[in-house]
Amino acid sequence: MSIELLTTREAARILGVGTTSVKRWADAGILACVKTPGGHRRYPRTAVESLRDQPGGPGDAGLTAAAASTGAFAAASATEWIELLTDDDGEARAAERLLIERHRRGSWFVVADALGLVLVELGRGWARGALSVIDEHLASERLARALARCSEDLPLPKTAPCCLLVTAERDDHTLGLALLEPCLREAGWRPKFSGRGTPLNFVCEFVATERVDMVAISASSGSRDASALADQAARIGEVCARLGIPLLLGGHGLWPDEPEYGHRVRSFAELRALLDGGLARAGEHVEH
Repeated sequence: MSIELLTTREAARILGVGTTSVKRWADAGILACVKTPGGHRRYPRTAVESLRDQPGGPGDAGLTAAAASTGAFAAASATEWIELLTDDDGEARAAERLLIERHRRGSWFVVADALGLVLVELGRGWARGALSVIDEHLASERLARALARCSEDLPLPKTAPCCLLVTAERDDHTLGLALLEPCLREAGWRPKFSGRGTPLNFVCEFVATERVDMVAISASSGSRDASALADQAARIGEVCARLGIPLLLGGHGLWPDEPEYGHRVRSFAELRALLDGGLARAGEHVEH
């Protein structure tokens, strides 16, 4: 099943606003948006209707409330989160806090996007010397373990489709995949982590020979070699295309904006729109 995509004018009609507001919300990351090969914006119907149905409505006031909610999670609570994650008992308390946030926000996808902003604040703390390298690493590890605890409480049937989680070559950052795990389980996908730094040729061989229904490969902001990432996207994309399974390229690394195969996903909101729509047809070009 393919995603039903709407034009800017159609999305604006559903939301009851002008086309400029729709484009602004897409640029702000509030509304998932894809682009056609010709550069025209298209919006998943599920994402448009979800924004329309948010408390506060879809107008500028609704946008402000949605942005403020996510921003408050990062800005107002950043210090609290950092203190929690740098405490020796932080893992257990972080897991409790995560479950509370999931209950309040109604979706792991929303929590994951908000946590991404918290991680930015964590990095800034390290950059200005407020946190040591060890403190930053310990905080990241505690958060990853807390997310794993939460994921374990999301049971799945044995028949659930499998998504292989992969880090880009020479990229050791796995926290993005840790954020992804509860989101996938919430959406009915069984995540399977290939391990940190697994060479891509072994990943390709595994995908070709084992039961894998989707591949998600993450590159952190430290992956700045666009040529190397394009090569990796092409190699794993060739295997996924041959098998007809979806490929997701996530994280802040310099992935191709228009991969030959697969989806460039820049936020968990965009991923949710893709999963809610059953993903686009295998081989379809999608840019976010």
